[in-house]
Amino acid sequence: MEKTRCAWVGKEDIYVKYHDEEWGVPVRDDARQFEFLILETFQAGLSWITVLRKRENFRKAFDNFDYKKIALYNEEKIQSLLENEGIIRNQLKVRATVTNAQAFMEIQKEFGSFTDYIWGFVNGKSVNEKRKSIKEVPATNEISDRLSKDLKKRGFKFVGSTVVYAHLQATGLINDHTTDCFRHIEVKEDATF
Repeated sequence: MEKTRCAWVGKEDIYVKYHDEEWGVPVRDDARQFEFLILETFQAGLSWITVLRKRENFRKAFDNFDYKKIALYNEEKIQSLLENEGIIRNQLKVRATVTNAQAFMEIQKEFGSFTDYIWGFVNGKSVNEKRKSIKEVPATNEISDRLSKDLKKRGFKFVGSTVVYAHLQATGLINDHTTDCFRHIEVKEDATF
């Protein structure tokens, strides 16, 4: 019997795998948080499938999303990224990745980890939504508004409330799997710590 999934998934294997194995699973690891944050910033204005298809290219181009290395990128490295046809070659987003890596490390210094910082916005527990259909899923909410504002204040770029909300969904701070999706209850059970 075919499993029921969130309506946005479609049939493409890469999308199904991402939905079934990653999307909405609580992430409490700084390296993974950074990876998702960078991918979300590159996705701004584009479809998520575009980013997923280029994910491995991003991983190679950006030193496996190592924020310590990315924070030190110089102009020569930035120019080489802008010539890399395997990634999304948006100059503002590439430069923002370097800036965001630096700001990410500042948050680590202040809070001990980025994970502690971001999970503080949901009091350390996943927000378990009970949306019946994709039409009920908002593009932003009060949490993403507050987090976006705080990230911007700390120097992050491309972190508008919509990008931040997508990040909260992807990293399991908000469980937005619809209630008919087989992952809704699985992710909810993963979120109990």
